[in-house]
Amino acid sequence: MDTFSSTLARFTQQFGWLSLLDIVLVAGTFYAVLVVLRGTQAVNLMRGVVVLIVAVVVLSGALRLLAISWLLRAMLPALLLAFPVIFQPEIRRALDRLGRAGAWLNFYKRDENIPAIVELLVAACTDMAAQQQGALLVIERTGGLQEYVDSGVKLDAVLSVALLKQIFHKDTPLHDGAVVLRGDRVAAAACVLPLAVSARVTDLRFGLRHRAALGISELGDAVAVVVSEETGSISIVHNGEIDNGLNAGELRAGLLAYYGMQSENGKGARPRGPLAGAGNGTAV
Repeated sequence: MDTFSSTLARFTQQFGWLSLLDIVLVAGTFYAVLVVLRGTQAVNLMRGVVVLIVAVVVLSGALRLLAISWLLRAMLPALLLAFPVIFQPEIRRALDRLGRAGAWLNFYKRDENIPAIVELLVAACTDMAAQQQGALLVIERTGGLQEYVDSGVKLDAVLSVALLKQIFHKDTPLHDGAVVLRGDRVAAAACVLPLAVSARVTDLRFGLRHRAALGISELGDAVAVVVSEETGSISIVHNGEIDNGLNAGELRAGLLAYYGMQSENGKGARPRGPLAGAGNGTAV
């Protein structure tokens, strides 16, 4: 009993608040990595890395197979160098989230009349949906979209319903591609966006507009609004999630929520979940 008490006392002396903080930070790091990798193809790659490490330990320690254990150990440094390439989308997403957490350091804010911008977007999207006129609008937020603005035709025009409807008219040369909105300005039209290529999108047979909206939303905090040309359905896409089949009120509430405001009834329309209601918005 005395031996146990003395051992416990020594452990208590060595295990202080710094040790507890160290353990919490390590656990938090592993949890953050799992959150970033959750739902991505990188999970399978991570499993492969774990299997490789376990194989090295078992073969070199327990079975003492020197040749194969040497080969596996030689592969590990190359695998570590390949990590930034293999996990590039996940690393970029994690750094983007970290940057958004420090958005309070940005002291410059544009003076925007957000309710007026939202009303213009709602009016334009509902008019185009009624006429089954396809459209893809990308709203720039804290993450810059300059590289995608450079891929299209720069306009820097005042946002208006007539301008958006004219851009996406099927007989105009700018209707293919996306419009990037920067505050109350139309920064560019006919912009080329990255496409989402995940298996769930392919299986649901999303059109190019929806896949492009999902692709750009996975790379930052931009919000995309899609009007289906085939069905006239309106969708909001953010952070790799899509909320579709929206009416004017739901679109207004959703946009106000993403702008950090609330609609007149005090309710915002956040996405209901990954690819929520996807059956209504599979057509372009």
